[in-house]
Amino acid sequence: MNATPAQKGMLDYFKWAFIMTAVGLVLGGWLGWQSSGTIGGMATVFFICAVLAVLEISLSFDNAIVNANKLKDMTPAWQHRFLTWGIVIAVFGMRVVFPLAIVVIAADLGPVEAFLLAAREPAEYARIMNDAHLPIAAFGGTFLMMVGLTYFFDHEKNVHWIDVIEKHMARSATIKGIEIGLVLLMILLFSYLLEGAEAVTFVYSAIYGLVTFLAVEVIGGLLDASQRTMVEAAKGGLGAFIYLEVLDASFSFDGVIGAFALSQNLFVIAIGLGIGAMYVRSMTIMLVEKGTLAEYRYLEHGAFYAILILSVIMYCQTMLHIPEVITGLGGAGLIGISLWSSIRYNRMEQLRGREAVVENI
Repeated sequence: MNATPAQKGMLDYFKWAFIMTAVGLVLGGWLGWQSSGTIGGMATVFFICAVLAVLEISLSFDNAIVNANKLKDMTPAWQHRFLTWGIVIAVFGMRVVFPLAIVVIAADLGPVEAFLLAAREPAEYARIMNDAHLPIAAFGGTFLMMVGLTYFFDHEKNVHWIDVIEKHMARSATIKGIEIGLVLLMILLFSYLLEGAEAVTFVYSAIYGLVTFLAVEVIGGLLDASQRTMVEAAKGGLGAFIYLEVLDASFSFDGVIGAFALSQNLFVIAIGLGIGAMYVRSMTIMLVEKGTLAEYRYLEHGAFYAILILSVIMYCQTMLHIPEVITGLGGAGLIGISLWSSIRYNRMEQLRGREAVVENI
């Protein structure tokens, strides 16, 4: 008999994540032994898998919050589909297929040749991946920037964490397309800072990211609008599902590329990031079932601020290297502060409630 959300403890939500951690670390240790034949080599790969998992969790914690925000409005059937099919796409698609696809396109190789290159010549494979970083960062950064700005430029938004910023943004939301205009200005600014072919590549990739966001929004709106007119809501939430998958891909860009700084082995990277993705899935389920977003009113705000900062960092990474540790700690720090602010607000509300009770006695 399955426990209800109220009966579940925190550890219950992370059961499968713990199982995947054990399996992944054992598999990573085995890969290390196979490649080096030494205890030291096995321990090194084991450690890299663990660090990659932590890196993925720190970079994707805001992703879990945004996913939960979207999931709470989806039908139970589509929630289940995202948390099952979606995790397969996230782990296998973004951590294995996506890096292979980059090499296929960048090096003009077939899928099998790219796979063999990853297995036999990891250094060359990593070089091709790093060379493709600029267009990936421009595309992903633009998509995430639109996600963050769309949240704050909402005239119906009435809960504000940093009033001086968010109230003005909410009021300005009546200006149609203001977030698109700001993103286009950022694209122009960074294109001026780059030179020659890099500037052209940046602009084209960023525009593709913008168009992708708008296309996902339009398609999602059409699908979810049409499903409301159907007697049988079998397709309920398909638009939101597509949106979340593209969003997850954008979050994954930075982690997948940054992982090559720790290892050049595609399979080690897939194991480490896959473990991290399982924790993100578990956090998403917990946030939805426990109603954590409603309980901590500023948690979403912290996540979307982290998204905006990540998008700017991705833009900056087209010109200079920013350690992934800084990116992860920055996002985690913002979310931590927003959580502390939420707890502080709840305590003040409880105190006001007690004072009101005392006054009425």
